[in-house]
Amino acid sequence: MRPEPAEILARLAERFPDAQTEVIDDSHLHAGHAGASGGAGHYTVRITWSGFAGKPPIARHRLVYDALQDWMPERIHALSIQAVA
Repeated sequence: MRPEPAEILARLAERFPDAQTEVIDDSHLHAGHAGASGGAGHYTVRITWSGFAGKPPIARHRLVYDALQDWMPERIHALSIQAVA
């Protein structure tokens, strides 16, 4: 049910061309957590993209969430986002 990191990377590459992106599956750290019981994953996303320049952190996070919103909460339960310009 949860996406592979490569699927998330592909989705983010469509939305943020030329970004430097890393996706880490942290799901194993949340075994037994209520949000993980349905099979949705926990991920850390580190993304550096020039398009984030001049945007506050909350706006950067919203852009990342928007790119993945149709996978939440069924496939992705939680994201930790580090987004820099």
